[in-house]
Amino acid sequence: MSEIAVLFNGYSTMSANDEMTANCTCTLIKGAHNIIVDTMTAWDSDKIISALKSHGVIPEDINYVVSTHGHSDHIGNNNLFLKAKHIVGFSISYKDKYYIFPFDKGQEYVINESVKVVPTPGHTLSDVTVLVKSNQGEQVAITGDLFEKHEDIEDPNIWLEAGSEDKVQQARNRSKIADIADWIMPGHGAQFQVTKELRQTLRKQIV
Repeated sequence: MSEIAVLFNGYSTMSANDEMTANCTCTLIKGAHNIIVDTMTAWDSDKIISALKSHGVIPEDINYVVSTHGHSDHIGNNNLFLKAKHIVGFSISYKDKYYIFPFDKGQEYVINESVKVVPTPGHTLSDVTVLVKSNQGEQVAITGDLFEKHEDIEDPNIWLEAGSEDKVQQARNRSKIADIADWIMPGHGAQFQVTKELRQTLRKQIV
């Protein structure tokens, strides 16, 4: 089991002059390994260090950095964590060593008995989701931009307009993750509970 702490909830808003203001959800997982998922923008380093400190963690304590995909608001502070193995989308590395792993074949990367990284392409073709078994015994999915926010369940235009490199795969993976998760932590909103009705809605959206 693992302890999950949302350090910062993501957000995204569009202004009248077509300028977007956005940042991603940043999550700490504490357990057999300390893991940070999605490290926000390059201007957020002080915020992240301070938030980690409030949970009794310093950057050197982090064993894994997982960026659900390679967009700039999800990788901005990866370089704070120099003792960690880095998983950025389908790419796994430590210093100048790269580890070939068949995410593209659908294989799941197991970090420990309560945390694994699964391929969920759609938003980008190398998106991943982190599945965590919480201390409460619930399955939590940290999805990055597979889900933008809770509102994109009823209004798929939200995730489509945020950019999707493969909307067919994304719709399928949204439904797949919802079918196994109790809670979803989306890329740009607060966590939400997965209900039977939500699962049914997502199944209907599969092309």
